[in-house]
Amino acid sequence: MPRKPKKPCAFPGCPELTDKRFCEKHQKQENARYEKYDRDPAVRRRYGRVWKRIRDSYVKTHPFCEVCFEKGVIVPVEEVHHKKPLAEGGTHDRDNLISLCKSCHAKIHAERGDRWHNK
Repeated sequence: MPRKPKKPCAFPGCPELTDKRFCEKHQKQENARYEKYDRDPAVRRRYGRVWKRIRDSYVKTHPFCEVCFEKGVIVPVEEVHHKKPLAEGGTHDRDNLISLCKSCHAKIHAERGDRWHNK
């Protein structure tokens, strides 16, 4: 299957071509800016080093998107999702987790209205 052509990095004045929004150099800067200014500080307390260990361990035992796998499609896991969000009293317990691809994860949040705060 043919690939899409690369496009210029979205960082102002950067001439690099990339498959994503930013080139590797500017992606790191954008991530740091997001963590500092846009992300809620309470999130860092909930998703720290302990969460990374739990997530990595869960991905080892569930390497494919569980929603796609039920449909017979094998897609590697990209996100680990809490069935009951931490903000609503959920925990990091394995029975509250599900491994998902990015599209299934986005679909779940869109159905819940989480992305646009439409609660």
